[in-house]
Formats: sequence, structure tokens, C-alpha cells
Amino acid sequence: MLAVGLMSGTSLDGVDAALVEITGVNESTRVKQLKFASYPFSLAIKAKIQAALSVETSDVEAICSLNFELGRLFGEAVIKVCQEYGIDSETLGFVASHGQTIYHLPRPKETTRVPSTLQIGESAVISELTKTTVVSDFRPRDMAVGGQGAPIVPYSEYILYRSENCTRILQNIGGIGNATVIPQHGQLDQLTAFDTGPGNMVIDELCRHFYPGEEFDRDGAHGAAGHVDPELLATLLEHPYFAKPFPKTTGREDFGREYVARLLTTYRELNLAPEDWIATATALTAKSIAQAIDQFAIGETELIVGGGGSYNPTLVRMIAQELPQVKVMIQEDLGYSSDAKEAIAMTILGNQTLHQQSSNVPSATGASKPVILGKVTYY
Repeated sequence: MLAVGLMSGTSLDGVDAALVEITGVNESTRVKQLKFASYPFSLAIKAKIQAALSVETSDVEAICSLNFELGRLFGEAVIKVCQEYGIDSETLGFVASHGQTIYHLPRPKETTRVPSTLQIGESAVISELTKTTVVSDFRPRDMAVGGQGAPIVPYSEYILYRSENCTRILQNIGGIGNATVIPQHGQLDQLTAFDTGPGNMVIDELCRHFYPGEEFDRDGAHGAAGHVDPELLATLLEHPYFAKPFPKTTGREDFGREYVARLLTTYRELNLAPEDWIATATALTAKSIAQAIDQFAIGETELIVGGGGSYNPTLVRMIAQELPQVKVMIQEDLGYSSDAKEAIAMTILGNQTLHQQSSNVPSATGASKPVILGKVTYY
């Protein structure tokens, strides 16, 4: 059947929509990408999301409104990608929507809080616009059985990338970096997955700070022009997240705008040039990835980098330098799209849900058992 997967990640770039043909279930699942498009957020929408993400600037009325506003944008993205391929959205078997994460609280620091997560983008609005079934809100079910609700994509990576010839490590670099380790001949319960730490998030915030209007380091140009400050890098790598045991997950709460603002204030006396800040932040991402996955690179190992960070050649080069024993590739080297990877993953999760099959990976999230993810909104 035909399906559209929707993804809006921590980088806040916009809505990724992947139209696929999907057949089978569980390990017999097969996916063929038919069309992919990314629809950028307007500056106004991006500002609303950024305000909602911050404890200091969010309010319940704004989040309530934004939930429905994003639902409309997500629904419109489905209609557009279908029109561009030449079909009507109502011919789809389903839409699978991740939603926009507003807050992720897997291990609250305050004892009065409970483990929780919140993704918005109202599925009822998506369903009404597209005239089809919507599967959404995949993370909470895993958290209900003691998991961290993240990483969300390991099941799809197992389906698409497992190999009999080598260990494969899938490293996604969006706002946050996350890795899925698939051992050679590995079974689903042998997967390890976790967030490695910041992906593009710190780099992007520094670009916005030093170069207003630049949302990211295009082609890694600023990072390539700068010099890494080794002492600052060593200090940044002392962040307590990196020492946490697996499974673990992180987000803007640890490495977002407030974190970058503190860095710029705390280390002002270093008088680093903008390019040096960005080079050091790029090295932070590369080094934290390498340190996290080095222990899993046993025997022949391939590291397959996806997400927006795979288009930063400076970052990919730094990762390869840190892992000389590993073959480092990007998704395109295997004939896949780095941009489409997570949106396609949503279709695999949605397909499992509609077949009443589990798709969380307890060894990755810490959940007590496999569960069926997501909620279904029927049209």
C-alpha cells in the first residue's frame, strides 16, 4: 500500500514528507521510496515553535493553538507530496506522523515530575485534511512500560540495514545525534541504540548567534575555516551526559539555546573567533560520536551517517579521523536519502501499528517489554 511518513525534528528545518510503497510486516517489511520533499517552516511558525520549546517563554494557550496549526501544516505537506507524485492523498493507506517534540522528559531532575514526553501536530486535523487514517504519537507507549521513548528509529534501521557481512552502526545527525548498533548477524533484541549527544544543535545556534540569517553551517564552511580549541573541547566533553550509562537520551534540555548562551558567557574571555567556536562545536559532535560508538566497532564495521549533518563534509571528515578503523559512509553511498531516512522510518512504525505488531526496541530504550507504538486516528 501507499503511505506518507512525516518528520519534524529538533533542527526545526520544516516538515519532511516521504511517500512510499510499503508491503509486508515485521522482518518481511519492504519499503520503496517514491517521492520525498521537505517543506520549510515560515519564520513565524519557527518562532512559535522556538517559544513553545522554552520553559521561560512557553504558555499553554500558545501550545494548544500550535498543536492544531502544526496539524494543518503536516496535513498540507501530505497533500503536496502526493500532488507532486500525481496522486490524491485519500488513496493512501495511512499517514504516519512523528509530530513536533515540544518537551522530552525521560528522567526528570525534579522529584515532583514524572517521566513524560510531548509531541504536537494534531492527528485529527491531518486526517480530516488528507481524508485518510493517521498513525501518530509513537513515543508515549514505550515510556508507559518504563522506556525512555527514544531513540524512535532503531526498529526501522534493523529492517532496512541489517547485514550478514559486518557490524553496521547507523548514526543520525539531526539536532541531536543518535546511534543504532546492529551487530553482524544480529537479531532485534541484540540492538543497542542511544543518543550520542549534540548533533547540529550547538553548531546551528552558534551560526545564528554569529551570523544572523544563517540557520546552519552550510557545507561546513565556517567549521572548516576555524581552528578547534583543544582545551575548550576537553571541557565541553566533561558534560555529565556523556558519562551516563546506556540506554540514554537527550535533547534541547541539555544542548539547546540556553546551553549555548551559557557557553558564550562563561568562555567570553577566550576571545575565540566565530569560526573557531563553530569548529570547536563541530569537533564536539564528532568526538562525542566517536567516543560513544568506538566500543561497538569490533571487527569489520561500517558507520552510516544520515540526517542533515551528513551534508556537513567538515563534520563527516572529523568523525572519520576519530575512527580510522571504521568505514565511514553517508546514506547516499548506499543509495538511500539522508533527508528522507526518518520520515521513511515513521511509515515502518505506522505499518507495524496497523498490523498490531510491536516496534519499540527494549534493548535501546530500556522498556520492560515490546509494545505496539502509536495512536490511530481513523478517517
